[in-house]
Amino acid sequence: MSTTSTMASAVSGASRDLRFGLTDYLVFVIMLGASAGIGVYFGFFSKSKNTTEEYLRGGKKMQTLPIAISLVASQLSGIAIMSIPAESYTYGFNYIFVVLAMVVVIPILIYVIVPVFYENNVSNCYEYLEMRFNKRTRQLVTFFFVTNSFLMLPVYMFIPSLAFAQVTGMNIHLINVMVSSICIFYTMLGGIKAVVWTDVVQGGIMLLSVVAVGVLGTMRSGGVATVIERASEGGRFNFDFGLDPRVRMTFWGATMGGIFMWTGHIGLNQSCVQRIVSLPSYSHAKKSLIVSGLGFLIISFFNTVSGIIMFARYYGCDPMLAGLVSKPDKMMPFFVQDIMGHLAGMPGVFISCVFSAALSSLSATLNSLAGVVYFDYIKPHIRHTEARANWAMKLIVVVMGGYCILGGFMVQNFNSILQTVVTITGINTGAVVGVFLLGMFVPRCNAKTAVTSIIVSVVAMVWIIVNGQMNFKSGLIKYEVLPNSLDQCEARGLHMIADVINKTDFTPVTMKPPSGAPVTTAFHSDRDFSLYDISFYWYKVLGALLVFLCAIPMSYVWPPDKDEKQNPKLFSPFVRKFLSLPDADQELEEVPLRGAKVGEIPELRIDATDKEKQAGAEH
Repeated sequence: MSTTSTMASAVSGASRDLRFGLTDYLVFVIMLGASAGIGVYFGFFSKSKNTTEEYLRGGKKMQTLPIAISLVASQLSGIAIMSIPAESYTYGFNYIFVVLAMVVVIPILIYVIVPVFYENNVSNCYEYLEMRFNKRTRQLVTFFFVTNSFLMLPVYMFIPSLAFAQVTGMNIHLINVMVSSICIFYTMLGGIKAVVWTDVVQGGIMLLSVVAVGVLGTMRSGGVATVIERASEGGRFNFDFGLDPRVRMTFWGATMGGIFMWTGHIGLNQSCVQRIVSLPSYSHAKKSLIVSGLGFLIISFFNTVSGIIMFARYYGCDPMLAGLVSKPDKMMPFFVQDIMGHLAGMPGVFISCVFSAALSSLSATLNSLAGVVYFDYIKPHIRHTEARANWAMKLIVVVMGGYCILGGFMVQNFNSILQTVVTITGINTGAVVGVFLLGMFVPRCNAKTAVTSIIVSVVAMVWIIVNGQMNFKSGLIKYEVLPNSLDQCEARGLHMIADVINKTDFTPVTMKPPSGAPVTTAFHSDRDFSLYDISFYWYKVLGALLVFLCAIPMSYVWPPDKDEKQNPKLFSPFVRKFLSLPDADQELEEVPLRGAKVGEIPELRIDATDKEKQAGAEH
């Protein structure tokens, strides 16, 4: 028998120890059944009107806590549950700075962005761009939203299918078809209410699971002190506060990248904005965002720490080097089976958690995508009725869901899925965040400067990213992971991995020694500075910066029309103080704004004031 076949049989023998039991399947089926049941309830039995307003915004009567949980659940996709621990395991704890960026993002959303959406009664965040600039700006940014959704949808479902295949041995594409179909079913039937309430169930499963993995993993690894000691010895707590943007993840790159990423994903992406504006008032939205921020921090902290706990468990006995796990993204299900496999139902809870995270992201994207595609691309060309709109949106959900299943065949070829996702969305997320902030902060910028700056930013980012990828291909950039070894398997009592090594003529997977040529690695660079070498965490920051660097000078080439009256509600609350408005308009706008609480719609206050004046005149 050849070494390769001996190795394969040893690995498959070890993998057989890590399998789903009947209880695990039962837990998993209950989770999927609950999600489908919620869809059936809101599709057939709920006493709500069959209108687009109900389907997309829940009749603007959604409750604060469910929306908060839903926002957390949809931000933490299967990518987060699987790939973030893998990131900590291979590159260290620096990802925690991306998580902590949420502390800065929530106040930005509450005081800068969301008041503008509420005061303009916006249901689709891209409507704002049409109000502030023109229809072409809206169409351009909507196109980016649709494109990003196309790129991301297959990734959302593939990751959990990967986890399920790792622990059950089932065909990855078969799982993808089954679970995606259930998600398409409840999203199509129940609309935003089904999406939010399934998110509440799924959010609960996610919280239970990540906390259980953290606690049990720490206990099996020897306690908190042992975890910290081993992670420190293995270099996982080496933080980089340097300013070199080529280093894969520094404090500055992770924090700035995190701020722009979360601002773009939560405050300026229709799948989240749709839920924020489905609340009855701004004060509800404010509470919901604070709760969702706390929830996100708790789950993401446990999630990031899981990678460190996983490293402490396998320090000196790496399953990847042993050939038991093929890539970092598959480490988490292996770890869960190792530490929780003996507890009936716990692996099922974890796999349900990964699927919950994926389903929440997928359903939210499908629901908002259906609304955007219908109102921006279909409605202008047909005679609109509520019945037609509902049928069209349900059809869009089904078609996009089908595409999502087919896209899984492409995703299986990606190496680091987290890196791939951050890179792909880096092309235009920066430009989208940039143009919204430009609209809210810079009154002198008009539609022409906005459209030009978006195009310049996206073209420049495509150029930088394509050249960066070419540098990867040619070996000028090499992100080698932090080292681990196989010399302590027996001492640690990790007999399953030790057996694989002992049963074969084993040659561990070793890192290639560095060549003499200058190269940019994950932790330093000895090459001359090149913009193409910058870390993918800087892409969104650079994209937004390019919008401002282009738009502000252009606003002097194409200045705003002097006769054009600017509506103060289109700008962020603290920018309004600096607006120079004609006296008559100023009087009308400033009185209600000065007396209004942030978030009350000024038109309503103006109407009330006018009625009082009329009443006074009649007396």
